[in-house]
Amino acid sequence: MVSSRLGDPPTLAPVTRRLAAYPTLRFKLDATPDWPEELITALQQTGAVDSIDFKGAYKGTVVDTRTDPAFYKHIAESFPDAWLEDPDLETDEARRALAAHQDRITWDAPIHSVQDILDAPVMPRTVNLKPSRFGSLKALFEGYEFCEQRGMGAYGGGQYELGVGRGHVQLLAALFHPHAPNDIAPGGYDALDPEPGLPESPLNVDPAPLGFRRAVD
Repeated sequence: MVSSRLGDPPTLAPVTRRLAAYPTLRFKLDATPDWPEELITALQQTGAVDSIDFKGAYKGTVVDTRTDPAFYKHIAESFPDAWLEDPDLETDEARRALAAHQDRITWDAPIHSVQDILDAPVMPRTVNLKPSRFGSLKALFEGYEFCEQRGMGAYGGGQYELGVGRGHVQLLAALFHPHAPNDIAPGGYDALDPEPGLPESPLNVDPAPLGFRRAVD
């Protein structure tokens, strides 16, 4: 799955240009309240949106997104099958906006440990176990074990790891949750017009001869 914002001003191009090269590609999109209605309609028609990231759990960062309960509700209703990641649920109005969609709420930015999952405002059915946030393999594997014991889904994400780090997160995803909505596509998908021949999902467990990572594609 490819994770992307849609530009400023937002357009459909980051989705359609990639789909032109890889028609079965899936997307996790950073939703911003400046999305016009015609863009939302066009995104619906692609059928390619698996996850919406509201970026509501970030505070004081360059990716902060304004909390807009009406927008939350509209997006949740417009993409009824998509996961809804990191909404800001600090206000009653925001909680009411997503009350009917709680089973699709999932978390990324606040999750650094099993305790963070337990402390989440809504207990998720699936959660982003991002290796870079957990830090150690021990803590990460505790997260995998917790999800398995609870029957909770897990998926992986990256934070623009380069080189060996990208191989780490891809191998972990291939081992533990290959069919989940992982937003760790190979780097070639970052291009608006990706080159042909890129590996497609799910990535195979293809360890490199040395080190803990997938082989370089």
